[in-house]
Amino acid sequence: MQHKKMYNKRMLETPRGPLTIEGPVTKDTLKELKFHEGLVAFRVPEKQHQALIQISDLPEGRIIIAREEDTIVGYVTYLYPDPLERWSEGKMEDLLELGAIEVIREYRGASVGKNLLQVAMLDDFMENYIIITTEYYWHWDLKGSGLNVWDYRKMMERMMSAGGLEWYATDDPEICSHPANCLMARIGKNVSTESIQKFDQLRFMNRYMY
Repeated sequence: MQHKKMYNKRMLETPRGPLTIEGPVTKDTLKELKFHEGLVAFRVPEKQHQALIQISDLPEGRIIIAREEDTIVGYVTYLYPDPLERWSEGKMEDLLELGAIEVIREYRGASVGKNLLQVAMLDDFMENYIIITTEYYWHWDLKGSGLNVWDYRKMMERMMSAGGLEWYATDDPEICSHPANCLMARIGKNVSTESIQKFDQLRFMNRYMY
């Protein structure tokens, strides 16, 4: 499958000033930009910056960023699922995972996450993919947000729905391990019936196990 990436950009006015939301950005662009020290959800900032550069260089990899002048203050990643996850077992070329989304605390509540997702979906080629995200409550910043697990889940669902993702049932053990965890997905309008059926099989791999 040939992966095409169409760059899009929009300006977002926030209480702290304007942000540029753009992407998919290239590795060269990412190398030139600073990476805010508050982006610590997944790794130390320097290592996460390098991870984004690597993802952007993958044929299917997509990085959408929010930047304040020359500093990245938020991002979302799309790439093939981790080989160790069930979602990679179907070896589907048209299934991508929203692997990470992060915005620094100072810009939370300013719809930055929603705009990152919306800009990602401005590319018509995204209609050729099934986009999934697996949400686990232990990845959420409950302490920093001041929200309980259920309010945070509602917030995540609202944000993901801005990118067209909706809740899907699954028997995945990790997702089923806590009722706040969930699978969300967006099935592009150009995705084949065969791929949708494969996705359904991945969602329910234990249906015949007793």
